Amino acid sequence: MRKLPLNVPVPARNARGLAGASAIHESAWKHVSGQARYIDDLPEPESLLHAAVGHSDQAHARIVSMDLSEVSAYPGVVAVITAADVPGHLDIGPVFPGDPVLADGLVEHIGQPIFAVAATSHLAARKAARLAKVEYATMEAAITVDQALEKQLFVRPSQTQQRGDPDDALARAPHRLRGEQYVGGQEHFYLEGQACLVEPTEDRGVFVHTSSQHPSEVQKLVAEVLGLPIHEVQAEVRRMGGGFGGKETQAAPLACVAALLARATGRPVKYRLARADDMIQTGKRHDFYNKYDIGFDGNGLIHGADIMVAGRCGYSPDLSDAIVDRAMFHADNAYFLDQARVTGHRCKTHTVSNTAFRGFGGPQGMMVIEQAMDDIASYLGRDPLDIRKLNLYRPGRDVTHYGQTVEQHLLPEMVDSLEASSDYRQRRQDIIDFNRSSPVLKRGMALTPVKFGISFTAKHLNQAGALVHIYTDGSIEVNHGGTEMGQGLYIKVAQVVASAFQVDLDRIKVSATRTDKVPNTSPTAASSGSDLNGMAALDACEKIRARLTAFAAHHWSVPAEQVSFVNNQVVIGSKSLPWADVIRAAYMNRISLSSSGFYATPKIHYDPATGTGRPFLYYANGVACSEVLIDTFTGEYRVLRTDILQDAGRSLNPEIDIGQIEGGFIQGMGWLTTEELVYSDEGRLLTTGPATYKIPAVSDCPPDLRVALVPESPNREATVFHSKAVGEPPLMLGIAVWSALRNAVASLTDYRYSPRLDTPATPERVLAAVSASQRWLDDQQEHA
Repeated sequence: MRKLPLNVPVPARNARGLAGASAIHESAWKHVSGQARYIDDLPEPESLLHAAVGHSDQAHARIVSMDLSEVSAYPGVVAVITAADVPGHLDIGPVFPGDPVLADGLVEHIGQPIFAVAATSHLAARKAARLAKVEYATMEAAITVDQALEKQLFVRPSQTQQRGDPDDALARAPHRLRGEQYVGGQEHFYLEGQACLVEPTEDRGVFVHTSSQHPSEVQKLVAEVLGLPIHEVQAEVRRMGGGFGGKETQAAPLACVAALLARATGRPVKYRLARADDMIQTGKRHDFYNKYDIGFDGNGLIHGADIMVAGRCGYSPDLSDAIVDRAMFHADNAYFLDQARVTGHRCKTHTVSNTAFRGFGGPQGMMVIEQAMDDIASYLGRDPLDIRKLNLYRPGRDVTHYGQTVEQHLLPEMVDSLEASSDYRQRRQDIIDFNRSSPVLKRGMALTPVKFGISFTAKHLNQAGALVHIYTDGSIEVNHGGTEMGQGLYIKVAQVVASAFQVDLDRIKVSATRTDKVPNTSPTAASSGSDLNGMAALDACEKIRARLTAFAAHHWSVPAEQVSFVNNQVVIGSKSLPWADVIRAAYMNRISLSSSGFYATPKIHYDPATGTGRPFLYYANGVACSEVLIDTFTGEYRVLRTDILQDAGRSLNPEIDIGQIEGGFIQGMGWLTTEELVYSDEGRLLTTGPATYKIPAVSDCPPDLRVALVPESPNREATVFHSKAVGEPPLMLGIAVWSALRNAVASLTDYRYSPRLDTPATPERVLAAVSASQRWLDDQQEHA
């Protein structure tokens, strides 16, 4: 592979909107004016039909009989299809098999689609789908992680990562603690629900408008269910109204169903899920059951660790293998574990298959070691921050349990910096004094770090393509494989292109992501959107710039070294010509003004058989300090203040990055505090909308939220302009809120007892932790 040139300088701020400047989101004015088009806003084609599915009301059963006569007879219904009507592949598993587009005799979760309906209206399709008469032979179901572990049900084999001899280290450690926790799942709750619009084309093909983070996967799976070559299917994504990982694999089934109905009817089909159906039928963040066994000395330094993480994967593999891998990779978070073993289980349950969610298993893995840090501090009577600082990765203690060396040690300095800027020590003493004099209201505070690996853990996904066109008026169009879901990827890539040519940002347009422009793309996920697509676009620009340089040198008879691009001009020897004039001259002289670009992440490798390798190109780092106030009578609480320091490298767009940090933190806080997924014993989701599922509101946000980027911190790795990813890492900063809640409850026992606080830490669970602390105090007094 051709090595990318790395000599593109950080540009002077002369042309407007270059990389490093805080340019506004490219669709901001469309968002606020209501002109941004989503799938449901597209003009409806003539003879459009609407899709719905009939889904299982059993968690695990065989279908004995299915009578769809009333469905077909309902007014407005044009077609009804079942698994028998699929002309191509029935299984649409994204990585491993196990996901039939329509159930074929066996259902394995409540909400699994078993047939599909096309009707002349959205309402008619939904009403008709409810009229099916289905007879089931029910089978035993496993709903929880505990049940799956007891029955040894797994969607993929369990794996272990190990360094040294943790059993011996644990046996020899002066102190030893064990603990366990349940970490709840999370609904994506994107503003725009799952939706697609499929139009038949010539040669039996289809054009798919999809709200997907992975249009190439949509293209491939639609082609497979239709029994077509991939080139007969095109997929396009202009924007999504939020994704958060929920549209990485979960958008494809809708597109497949709509394409099958379009094939059956010869008419365009729109398939849009109502919110309740969306929550029932699509996967969520995996909930986890974690355990730790930690050995440490009298200072709190960890000598050995044995950690288990077990994710509820649902009925099929989906992306769970890689998600549990990442939970294992991040079970250390920011701490050197010395002799360590981490075991990961991929538990099969008869619930909807859980899927990607911002952080992709990393947050769940980090939770277990952060609980251990608090528990060690209570056991030793120390400040939790001191225990955390003592165990941070640093030179000489910088190899992870899976063998990757932490090469850039920013966290010790970042922790010290935030400790000082947040006035941690004085505020902590003030909190202790407040709690001693306040019998009901208690305050708590925690400062927690985040070390998050950046790269897809599936190596082949670490690639991207781009296409750059320069038109004869000097305007530039860019297309790449990344998708825009509100995170600002399009504006960042546009800034990269503007910087490469040193022209104003308003000359650049990034067009909708399309599979017939840039093929075989990876999902926009793993915080790698800017890293991958920015570098691919830069590669394309470098090729064009090399042609322009050679042309200008030859045409105006100067050495190539005397050709440069500055402030919308091309400097050619002693001349300085407008950018557009040089582009027109190049066109008249038959110089190609278009190029594709490509990038593949270097250095990464991982061997699952040995549990060792370098799965990440680099680590992104962040630190958060949160203060909370709880009511020990009710368990209710408020977050009073949060301070955040995030390393974004040499940020491509500081304001966009700060917005991502704020949003990520709030989403992480919601995951750990208010967002509770409740299932019945039979596996039925009971929280199916905003009335029963609480995402954070404005009133839940800290009234005092302070966010800063680490200044002058270029990435050591050769990422685009030495920036760092900021999509996922900030979500885990929300752990500081959960840890602060534990700290507030621990004040009831003078910080001698660290209560278990499973997540989400709802007021009910906080109140239960308060009660557990009171019982602990009573036991201590009884034995005194």
